[in-house]
Amino acid sequence: MFGALWSSMPGAVELGLLYALMALGVYITFRILDFPDLTVDGSFTTGGAIAAVLITAGYHPWLATAAAFAGGLAAGALTGLLHAKGKINGLLSGILMMIALYSINLRILGRPNVSLLGMDTIFPRVGKDEKWLLLLVIAVVILIIKLLLDAFLKTDLGLALRATGDNAKMIASFGANTDTTKIIGVSLSNGLVALSGAFIAQQGGFADISMGIGMIVIGLASVIIGEAIFGAKTVFRATLAVVLGSIVYRIVVALALRVEWLESSDVKLITAIIVIIALVLPTASRAWSVRKTARKRSRELAGSEGR
Repeated sequence: MFGALWSSMPGAVELGLLYALMALGVYITFRILDFPDLTVDGSFTTGGAIAAVLITAGYHPWLATAAAFAGGLAAGALTGLLHAKGKINGLLSGILMMIALYSINLRILGRPNVSLLGMDTIFPRVGKDEKWLLLLVIAVVILIIKLLLDAFLKTDLGLALRATGDNAKMIASFGANTDTTKIIGVSLSNGLVALSGAFIAQQGGFADISMGIGMIVIGLASVIIGEAIFGAKTVFRATLAVVLGSIVYRIVVALALRVEWLESSDVKLITAIIVIIALVLPTASRAWSVRKTARKRSRELAGSEGR
């Protein structure tokens, strides 16, 4: 059992790293902008669809991946425009764009799914002995993207983006255009999500119209788990926590699927349970700590009165 579990670890870590880009995108909207963006479920598929179609058409895999990133940027920008300029509620803007993207993605694919088997992708075919080397290369690529995001968030525009999420009225009083920062933030978020979708499509060997369903929940799970375990006091630490949270989430799912009575179709259920636990545990822990402190103080007061 342990041998089989260890052999599945490289795959779990690899998926965790690839999904980490999607989690970083969710982190931008969920934590930085405080924007409930459901476009993620659609833009993830958009990235996979664009990459798959271009690769099967003979384009270089990295060019197809860059096009997928651009497609995600466009989808996010449209959501931002609906909210900022159209004055539509943020949650509704994301839902509308997610619904629209379903038809757009089906148009891009031309059919429900596109296979990449036998096609050249950014992932070379490697043997078992080279699996960890490929994993290291992927980790380096994800780390570079993470560091580029950190650098962006420390620029004037990045600081304005962070300030918009904290207090939009305050940053507007300093002359910053909060509409622009929101559009840029949501656009960048979905660009990263689409990039993740392009990586997953090439790693899995296909792009499917339903591949993005539930991505927002997986992204939230990665963000919440990462922050709960590793903390988020600085930008560098927060983004690193999101990446590690994505890996931890995938490992937990891999472990859960080793339970005999669970099947691969139960992944969504497992995801929901993990998110519920990640949300409830910190609150329950704080409440227990407060009650413990209160009981301790009451005992100390009772002791002092007895003397």
